[in-house]
Amino acid sequence: MTRLKFSFAAAAAASVLAFSPAQAELVIATVGPMTGQYASFGEQMRRGAEQAVKDLNAAGGVLGQKVKLEIGDDACDPKQAVAVAKKLVSQKVVFVGGHFCSGSSIPASKVYTAGRVLQISPASTNPKLTDEGGPNVFRVCGRDDQQGVVAGTFLHKNYPGKKVAFLHDKTAYGKGLMDATLENYQKAGGKAAMVEAYTAGEKDYTALVSKMKAAGIDVFYLGGYHTEGALMIRQAHEMGYKPQLVSGDALVTDEFWKIAGNAGEGVLMTFSPDPRKNAVAAPVVAKFKAQKYEPEGYTLYTYGAIQAWAAAVTKAGSTDLAKVVKVLRSEQFDTVLGKIGFDKKGDVTAPGYVWYVWSKGTYDYAK
Repeated sequence: MTRLKFSFAAAAAASVLAFSPAQAELVIATVGPMTGQYASFGEQMRRGAEQAVKDLNAAGGVLGQKVKLEIGDDACDPKQAVAVAKKLVSQKVVFVGGHFCSGSSIPASKVYTAGRVLQISPASTNPKLTDEGGPNVFRVCGRDDQQGVVAGTFLHKNYPGKKVAFLHDKTAYGKGLMDATLENYQKAGGKAAMVEAYTAGEKDYTALVSKMKAAGIDVFYLGGYHTEGALMIRQAHEMGYKPQLVSGDALVTDEFWKIAGNAGEGVLMTFSPDPRKNAVAAPVVAKFKAQKYEPEGYTLYTYGAIQAWAAAVTKAGSTDLAKVVKVLRSEQFDTVLGKIGFDKKGDVTAPGYVWYVWSKGTYDYAK
C-alpha cells in the first residue's frame, strides 16, 4: 500500500483545480439508532458526521462540490434499516457512513451493494458484514472475532478457578461477540459455568441475576449493549451480589454509568484505541469540546469514516464506485483515527482492541 496523506484543506485544493466552479451537491448519509434505547450511539454518529461535513465544506467541499448530509434512523431494527437503505439509494446518495448495529448493517449492505452505494460502517463488528458483503462494504472498526480473542484469553488468564457465565441478547452483534469470546475462552482451556440468552429492552433482569447468584457466578461476560448490562450489574448490587462484569465495545457511552450508577465501578470492556488521545485528532476534539460535547465512543469513528471516503474520492477524481473502491483498497489515509487502510475484505488495518475500565463515571484504559 502507498500512504495517502489527507486533510480536508488538501482535498479542497485538489478539487478546485479539477472542478472549479463548484457543481451540484454530493449527498452522503449516516444511519444509526437515532431513536430507541440505543439512541446515545446514534447521537455519537450524528455528531461525528455533522462535524466532518461541516469541516469538509469549510475547506471547499469534495471535487469542487458541497457535501450534503442526510441522517437516517434505523432504531437498530433490521427491517427499518432496509427501508432506510432503499430510500437512500433512491435519493442517489454516493456514500453511507453506517449503520451502527450489525443486525442493521448486514441486511442494509445488500441494498447498498445492489444500488452501487459505498458503505463504511464506523461501528458494526460482526464478521459477516465484510465476510459476506459486497465489494462496496467497509468498516473502520474492528471485528468480533478479533475482540473475542482478546476477551476470551483475558477471561481465562485473569480468572482462574472462577465461575464464568456467558450471556447474549440474541442479536447479530451480541450473540456473535459472545460466541467468539466463549470459543476463545474454551480454546484457552476454560469451561463456561453458564451460557444464557436474554431479551434486550426489558427493565427487570433480577430473575437472571438471581440465577447467576445461586450458581455462584464470579464473572459474567455480556454479549450485548450498555442498557441491559448496566441494569444487570445495578440490580445485582441491589441484591447484595457483586460479580465482575466484562463486556465489549457497546458499553462506550456515558449512558452506561447513568443507568448503572456506582455499581458500574470496575466494569471492564474491550474497545478500539481511543481516538481522542491521538495528537492528530486534537483540533477536531477541541471543536467538539467547544460545543460542550465529549466526542466519546463512535463519534470520531464516524468522522474518520467520512474522512476516508472524502480522501478516496479526491484521489480517484470521481465518485464512481469502482474507482473509489480501488483507492480504498490500495491506499492508506491519515485520519482522526490515525493512519488507516483496508484489506481485501474491507476490514480496517488499524490496531485492534484494548481494555478499558469504568471508574467514577468515566472510562479509560485499564492499567
